[in-house]
Amino acid sequence: MDPWSLLAALGAPVPSDLQAQRHPTTGQILGYKEVLLENTNLSATTSLSLRRPPGPASQSLWGNPTQYPFWPGGMDEPSITDLSTREEAEEEIDFEKDLLTVPPGFKKGVDFAPKDHSAPAPGLLSLSRLLEPLDLGGGDEDESEAVGQPGGAQRDVVSAPPCSAPLARASSLEDLVLKEASTAVAPPEPPKPPPQEEWAIPVDVTSPVGDFYRLIPQPAFQWAFEPDVFQKQAILHLERHDSVFVAAHTSAGKTVVAEYAIALAQKHMTRTIYTSPIKALSNQKFRDFRNTFGDVGLLTGDVQLHPEASCLIMTTEILRSMLYSGSDVIRDLEWVIFDEVHYINDAERGVVWEEVLIMLPDHVSIILLSATVPNALEFADWIGRLKRRQIYVISTVARPVPLEHYLFTGNSPKTQGELFLLLDSRGSFHTKGYYAAVEAKKERMSKHAQTFGAKQPTNQGGPAQDRGVYLSLLASLRAREQLPVVVFTFSRGRCDEQASGLTSLDLTTSSEKSEIHLFLQRCLARLRGSDRQLPQVLHMSELLHRGLGVHHSGILPILKEIVEMLFSRGLVKVLFATETFAMGVNMPARTVVFDSMRKHDGSTFRDLLPGEYVQMAGRAGRRGLDPTGTVILLCKGRVPEMADLHRMMMGKPSQLQSQFRLTYTMILNLLRVDALRVEDMMKRSFSEFPSRKDSKAHEQALAELTKRLGALEEPDVTGQLVDLPEYYSWGEELTETRSLIQRRIMESVNGLKSLSVGRVVVVKSREHHNALGVILQVSSTSTSRVFTTLVLCDKPMSEDPQQKGPASPDVPYPDDLVGFKLFLPEGPCDHTVAKLQPGDVAAITTKVLRVNGEKILEDFSKRQQPKFKKDPPSAAVTTAVQELLRLAQAHLAGPPTLDPVNDLQLKDVSVVEGGLRARKLEELIRGAQCVHSPRFPAQYVKLRERMQIQKEMERLRFLLSDQSLLLLPEYHQRVEVLRTLGYVDEAGTVKLAGRVACAMSSHELLLTELMFDNALSALRPEEIAALLSGLVCQSPGDPGDQLPSTLKQGVERVQAVAKRIGEVQVACGLNQTVEEFVGELNFGLVEVVYEWARGMVSSWGVGPWGWPAGQGGATQACPIQSPPRFPHSLSPSWQGSLGPPRAWWCAASSAWLRCVAHFEGRPVWWASLC
Repeated sequence: MDPWSLLAALGAPVPSDLQAQRHPTTGQILGYKEVLLENTNLSATTSLSLRRPPGPASQSLWGNPTQYPFWPGGMDEPSITDLSTREEAEEEIDFEKDLLTVPPGFKKGVDFAPKDHSAPAPGLLSLSRLLEPLDLGGGDEDESEAVGQPGGAQRDVVSAPPCSAPLARASSLEDLVLKEASTAVAPPEPPKPPPQEEWAIPVDVTSPVGDFYRLIPQPAFQWAFEPDVFQKQAILHLERHDSVFVAAHTSAGKTVVAEYAIALAQKHMTRTIYTSPIKALSNQKFRDFRNTFGDVGLLTGDVQLHPEASCLIMTTEILRSMLYSGSDVIRDLEWVIFDEVHYINDAERGVVWEEVLIMLPDHVSIILLSATVPNALEFADWIGRLKRRQIYVISTVARPVPLEHYLFTGNSPKTQGELFLLLDSRGSFHTKGYYAAVEAKKERMSKHAQTFGAKQPTNQGGPAQDRGVYLSLLASLRAREQLPVVVFTFSRGRCDEQASGLTSLDLTTSSEKSEIHLFLQRCLARLRGSDRQLPQVLHMSELLHRGLGVHHSGILPILKEIVEMLFSRGLVKVLFATETFAMGVNMPARTVVFDSMRKHDGSTFRDLLPGEYVQMAGRAGRRGLDPTGTVILLCKGRVPEMADLHRMMMGKPSQLQSQFRLTYTMILNLLRVDALRVEDMMKRSFSEFPSRKDSKAHEQALAELTKRLGALEEPDVTGQLVDLPEYYSWGEELTETRSLIQRRIMESVNGLKSLSVGRVVVVKSREHHNALGVILQVSSTSTSRVFTTLVLCDKPMSEDPQQKGPASPDVPYPDDLVGFKLFLPEGPCDHTVAKLQPGDVAAITTKVLRVNGEKILEDFSKRQQPKFKKDPPSAAVTTAVQELLRLAQAHLAGPPTLDPVNDLQLKDVSVVEGGLRARKLEELIRGAQCVHSPRFPAQYVKLRERMQIQKEMERLRFLLSDQSLLLLPEYHQRVEVLRTLGYVDEAGTVKLAGRVACAMSSHELLLTELMFDNALSALRPEEIAALLSGLVCQSPGDPGDQLPSTLKQGVERVQAVAKRIGEVQVACGLNQTVEEFVGELNFGLVEVVYEWARGMVSSWGVGPWGWPAGQGGATQACPIQSPPRFPHSLSPSWQGSLGPPRAWWCAASSAWLRCVAHFEGRPVWWASLC
């Protein structure tokens, strides 16, 4: 670096300009006027405003990690007028005269001039004049006369200063004056609540849009078909620049809405960004939209095509990076289209969607496209409140092509007709078809047992059984002309095995073979000769010629696109695919087949969720070609349970749920911008929406309570009442402590065991206050236990079923607080049977009665009938009631109860300490002096009302504060990690290491530590590239014992750095263990990537799908998929913005790209053929 460049300084921008003043008629210059220029000090590194000058042209697309993002929409941005007003206010300070007496920001100050104290105090004169016309024994009439008199009395009342607190020895005369003065003015009417804001507006799609072409005489885009009603409604709102949420069935035509937005942007000469959750969908949309609109670009992790286009297709992660880096593309953005919004439920990537939605500026309109979800209005309401704009929710009523669902039990040509209808196109579940499938399976199993013995076939058969099942099924579908078919299999290995096993199946004609051959030749011509001989390329070509295809993440990207294009042309008749193929890829088939209804979700095997099943089954049925779509579930083993099938096929889809979580990249990107806070990001997340949507109501309630509190009379806490506040707080704490102990008892095993039939308990519920009861029956529900109990009560004076039982005493004395002052009937004793929850049991007594619960319940149930209502209770009931009444009379202060420590053996610290604290509080309450004062009841009521209001105000303030955020403790822990590692300082300012980490897309702490520690500087570039594969490879595995010593040491070094970071996280309180953090690294492909980087992969032994020998099924695509996942921050443009990078880091970046040098400049690893 040139040291003289440090001395160069850019000139400050000119804050003003000279403006000519001209004659309004002749235009002659009369003079000049200096005017201040706005936005002169704004730049991409100091301001979030859209008025700031654009950045360098080289950074217009991706932005720069040192630049500020644009101001997120929905947040209150300080205007320039506010800033200038603030500056003018600061300039008005008189440093010579006012600064010593008037604090900055105050209008008035303190007058320190000497006062003349010889004059009488005006307050005394005013008070004497007030007392003259006052009759101490008068009532309301005298009060109105005194207030209405002209002259000084009324003026003095108005001008009298309000008392902030009562005097300790206030006279009754003074109290009376103040009270009468306060009643002279009518209390203000309570403000009317503001109208409820509606952010999510449902749109009616059942009525036709008759005036569509009158409202839009010249549409921005036209189709060869007539749009549906929901499409027209969406287009109408797009013309008004509204944001819409289209939740429609699969294959209903949601893409029409996206196409019209793109056309509108081209008409308005603005830009549109289309985001998708997976690369396959991005590639397909790029091909489709480019054929339709032409001016379309593609930005993914490994491809950058036509970035200057008006419509850019990208993944959500790239859009998030552009938002954080202040890309100038955002300036021209009119629409952002989020396709497959239900993907927000993804635990790994769902947080990215929420970040993008929060960070989008206000001028960008949002289009959300999703499958049908049950909480579309709730999600739209969150976005509407987030952006302070209405979101119009448009949902479809039914699928355009209805589906029929079948069970297939055949496994040979003789049984290929065993296809049983389970769910018809009208949504009716056919139990007859289910039982027919069960019988067909039983009959075959019995024949199997007679021939081969009692051993039953497993649910997942071997390759031979799978081959028989698919050959018989495909023969049946081919005969019924129900091809093409998509077979969803939830394992990449099984996809490959099933396709490879159908060697005898040929589904294409000679003309179709010729077309497939020519298409393959044209696509593969871009590869070098050696690349065309890759085992996977040869094997896939042979399958495609026979009308078969395979589609999953282990297939080379170019081959996946070839498969997609041939399938869309109808040349691939049978496609074996994983569920990612159903994620928005618009390639419907006539039939969809499920290889199984169970999948592994990363942690365990489970049945398909209704939403997952509907998403994949929705690929059946081609609109305009098929009257119905066919969905078939293979029954290779036993037929699944009817309840499981009913739940999967007819259950409600999964709701949209927040997967928001904190990441170090998010925290660092927000900490480097002073105007944005991480707490604001958390507040605006979908996870906080249920608690934050009522913020305005909480603010209004807080204001109302503040007024009520100001109007309340202060309680008198003098004399004997001096300990009244402590008495109240002791009682509240004692109640809470006992409730905590009782909860622990009811959650313990011994506590629940003690609540058996005959146990006497103290009942405290809405209907009963400290009433004795005896348990008659114990039952369990799905959530808790229910205790059916005979409870004492008063004989009802009326037949009103809503009549409540006795309430707790209005003013509790020590006996009420310390003991369980039991309920005693005031008149004739009666009884009732109540179903108690664990929270209704206030205490468990030591008494157990011998009762016949069944007889008592039977008698009580009989007497509830009108016919037997006046019958006397049975002897069993009478005996139990009399025994309970005798116990209540004998223990008025409370019966003996089971001790949680000694009797129930609860050794929990909270229980032991709670018991000790409860006994201490009981002693304090018994020694209170305030209860002996005759004014205790009245003053206690005043104090309680004030304290209850203050408690509610504290609760509302907590809900409105940052302290109520669910992730706030984790945020503080992560900030402490960053502070410990030196990424931020004590004030929260992001340091150099933190700014480098902002540019990383994953493993940001580990990558930055490796860079700043020079941990890999001694290795060669290809070795560094191989080690960094552990950060991006998704295939777990052991690196093996055949690694060179340098690579083994490098793996140990990377794991040591990861272990150090994990230990810091544990020390700062994060829940993730060190082993879990280190376990996120997968070094299973280190040797493969190392050989790729050296160009030695051709010497490896490979199988038909290109699996390197001994690599445990890691396909050829795995080392090729890893480069796109490597953080794009290593590109030269990003490095230049972060300062001089480590030399070995540059070498590693180059080596990482060279690890696919076998394909460099060729489309083997390109993401698109367009």
